[in-house]
Amino acid sequence: MTTEDEGFSLVRQATSDSGWRAQLSDLHGLFAISTMMFDGREAADILRLAATSVPTLSGCETEAAFLVDEDGSSTLQDDTREVHPDLGAEVGGMAGRGGRIDLADGRWRWCYALREPDSPGGLTANLVVGAEHTPPRDELFLLGSLGQQAAAALANSALLERERRQSVALQAVNDRLSASVERLEQQTQVHETLTASSVSGAGEPGIADALHELTALPVAVEDRFGNLRAWGGPGRPDPYPKIGVRRREELLRRAATQPRPIRVKDRLVCLVRPRHEVLGVLALIDPAHTAGADEVFALEYGSTILALELSHQRSLAEVELRLRRDLVDDLIAGTDDGSAYARAEAIGHDLRRTHHVVVLRWSGDVAEDVVAEATGRATTTLGLTSLMSRHAGAVVLLVGGPTDGTALHDSLSERLGAEGAIGIGGPCDTPGRFPKSYAEAVRALEIRRTSHTPNGVTTFDQLGIYRILDTGQNHGDVLEFVHEWLGKLLDYDSAHHAELVATLAQYLECGGSYGDTAAALTIHRSTLRYRLGRIREITEIDLGDVNSRLNLHVATRLWQVLRGSE
Repeated sequence: MTTEDEGFSLVRQATSDSGWRAQLSDLHGLFAISTMMFDGREAADILRLAATSVPTLSGCETEAAFLVDEDGSSTLQDDTREVHPDLGAEVGGMAGRGGRIDLADGRWRWCYALREPDSPGGLTANLVVGAEHTPPRDELFLLGSLGQQAAAALANSALLERERRQSVALQAVNDRLSASVERLEQQTQVHETLTASSVSGAGEPGIADALHELTALPVAVEDRFGNLRAWGGPGRPDPYPKIGVRRREELLRRAATQPRPIRVKDRLVCLVRPRHEVLGVLALIDPAHTAGADEVFALEYGSTILALELSHQRSLAEVELRLRRDLVDDLIAGTDDGSAYARAEAIGHDLRRTHHVVVLRWSGDVAEDVVAEATGRATTTLGLTSLMSRHAGAVVLLVGGPTDGTALHDSLSERLGAEGAIGIGGPCDTPGRFPKSYAEAVRALEIRRTSHTPNGVTTFDQLGIYRILDTGQNHGDVLEFVHEWLGKLLDYDSAHHAELVATLAQYLECGGSYGDTAAALTIHRSTLRYRLGRIREITEIDLGDVNSRLNLHVATRLWQVLRGSE
């Protein structure tokens, strides 16, 4: 037997032999019903208990029970009961007030408005009871008490429901707060780990290792061209794969349009760009697609730290480059030795070694900055210790130690794919010698560029007597002198593909020795005699005459310089 049935049983046990015993029984039944209303049941069950208890406390019956929601809408309970068609409208027109309801059938009806105590607007239900005649006062008292108890029970149920919802909402808030705290702790660890790596001076490898530690995924740091700069974690590929230039640029453009890292096959990619310029790419190697929000956050913050690191490196490089350029400009213009030594030591360059000034100028459409960049790479490849600047449209190098101009020219020609000339000045043992060496390098460069073979290297030492005869103001006179003494031989060589001028030059360099000249030219002595005979016939000059021999020697030296021969 249920608790409700027990309550009803108590009511039915009332005797009818005396009025006071009947009233006492009704009150006891009302108490039992009230106790059941407050046992924690829901509002619909409370209203149902009140509706079924009406006949046990009176001669009335429940005609309708309406449960009122928080928004004020009413819901009819137990819609299986037959309800007068006008009853709902009458209850709704009472605007939450209780009272008698008069319908056309003449039946007595009363609406009990069940509301929260001390709350005029806290209507929770409407209970409508009816009978053929007006009930006696004791029954009305019992019905009113039942309504009061039901209203209090409904209010208590609503309070418990609100508390339950608040408890659920509070638990949800606590769960979200716990998740937020956990996420903040993880993000704080990311901040602390990556920041510590950055300030430790470990550079890009340190940042890559720290990010691998945080994500448990391999990490790649690339420059904007796809070259690997650093790797963190296992599985470093060797050689490191690179995609084509067009696909790389397309990747950078796509990543630049997205606010978050993008996935490219087995990698999560994030651009490293402090402002608008892309300095590199930071990538998580994630073939299993296990990276979540925490790994993405670590990748994004890692790219921020890496952007600061690369920007710092670039700033230092630019400052050092500017200091180097300023020092080169001051040295070739002239500066005191003490200041030059101190400034060179500050940028890590040993100026106390013997240096040569090297001036480069490339032809065609090759921009000066492109030549400068290629020169920097070439000097690094060749292992040359140098300072570099740009001056008067040319690249200027101060090279410490031995200077292999031919190797430098070959390397630049391979990189730039165009013709260019290099002039090398005399040695500099002290800073005060640099202006003179620079002027010599410029002179050698200009002579090389105006020669018959402008593509190549000329050192100032190779100019020989040309340094005296051609001052830059009388180049035409020098050409005329060469033509005067060697013109006939040059014309003959050109017409017959001969080498009489080269033979004469070597003969004079060897001091007129047949044996040494033949050996230097790798020809037979009889061939040499034949060539010298032809030279005498063509020039009509006596090679034994001292003055003629001197002029011919000077002319062949000038011819060697003009044709760019070393």
